[in-house]
Amino acid sequence: MSDDPRRRVPRTDTLLADPQLAAAADRLGRDLVRAAVQDVQQRVRTGAVPPDAAVPAVLAALPATASSLRPVLNATGVLVHTNLGRAPLSPAAVEAVVAASGTTDVELDLTTGRRGPRGEAALAALLDAVPAAEAALVVNNCAAALALVATALGGELVIARGELVEIGDGFRIPELLEATGARLREVGTTNRVTLDDYRRALSEHTGAVLKVHPSNFVVRGFTRAVPVAELAAGLAGSGVPLVADVGSGLARPHPVLPDEPDLQTTLADGADLVLASGDKLLGGPQAGLVLGRADLVQRLRRHPLYRAFRVDKTTLAALEATLRGPRPPVQQMLAADVDGLRRRAAALAARLTAAGLDAVAVDSEARVGGGGAPEHPLPSAAVSLPAEFAVPLRAGTPPVVGYVAGDRTLLDLRSLPPADDETLAAVVLEVARRWT
Repeated sequence: MSDDPRRRVPRTDTLLADPQLAAAADRLGRDLVRAAVQDVQQRVRTGAVPPDAAVPAVLAALPATASSLRPVLNATGVLVHTNLGRAPLSPAAVEAVVAASGTTDVELDLTTGRRGPRGEAALAALLDAVPAAEAALVVNNCAAALALVATALGGELVIARGELVEIGDGFRIPELLEATGARLREVGTTNRVTLDDYRRALSEHTGAVLKVHPSNFVVRGFTRAVPVAELAAGLAGSGVPLVADVGSGLARPHPVLPDEPDLQTTLADGADLVLASGDKLLGGPQAGLVLGRADLVQRLRRHPLYRAFRVDKTTLAALEATLRGPRPPVQQMLAADVDGLRRRAAALAARLTAAGLDAVAVDSEARVGGGGAPEHPLPSAAVSLPAEFAVPLRAGTPPVVGYVAGDRTLLDLRSLPPADDETLAAVVLEVARRWT
């Protein structure tokens, strides 16, 4: 009986009383630590872990935080990667989120002691970034902004057939609009629409004319669309609001993306309201941005559905810091110097080659992602490794996500801050060490 492996398994209460595990329980929660303890106890029973190594094994198995989400190195070359959380927040935005995570003055005027306007500073930052707007509103994503507009403005929504788009994971704009109870009045054909098509569709039942930017695809050939400026001029005097969903959230024109619609220009061209995402090219947190005419924004704000779509204090803090602070990471990635990217790739490849790896610096093409500029490649540079590296790199600490092209794994550096190059090299070297 003395050889019974169950006698060698440390007791649960003994392990949980260990000072290191007790401290971990204070930080992560007792249930999470207990689950890790029970897993290690089973590994002790099978002989995979020596009994005297149980505590280190539990510590090694614990996550960095109580959340299951893990930081990932984005080496895909996709700057706004939906599967990786879209835009990474700037350090200024992260600090703002931490500061706002406790008790804050989100709805309190500290001078008067009375209730204050929620999100006033974030809205002011939005208006400074887009001066063509009279007023602004923030909801929890762009789909919520579209749903709020469709509900609050009511009636029929006039929209071109070629703009009834699906934006991923089966999410379709017409289904969202119809779910609000709005009626769609489709105009034109899938490839062509004219100003007269819009004009003929107007009636006393029209709630708004809606223009949706087809963010993730391009139609070429025998096509015709009506630009916002032309549509606004053609609707002048009708009393029907023109609402433009520009998608990616570019605040102003950007020299790298000359064909991407932006909030400032769209409003200056005559749109009454513009809608966009906050976590794409703007570089901030997930949010739906609504900017434009003050009377229409106030109409949305007073609608009961707005309460259901309202954002929390940390989103407001992150949005304000994104707009007021230094350039967020996505903007830095857009502005990256190609020669600088090549130098980074060459330095990383040389370091990996010196360690005996098959690593080569190559030119590559990055993408905006997130439904923005779908046919606008961004020149970039990457480190090329054998294709077999892709899977173990995703299992690294931290995980590294690249992409496979032919028989090679490419780690594109435009989507990765320079400060992460050292970590990237360390993960690749560790993966290679485990193989050999």
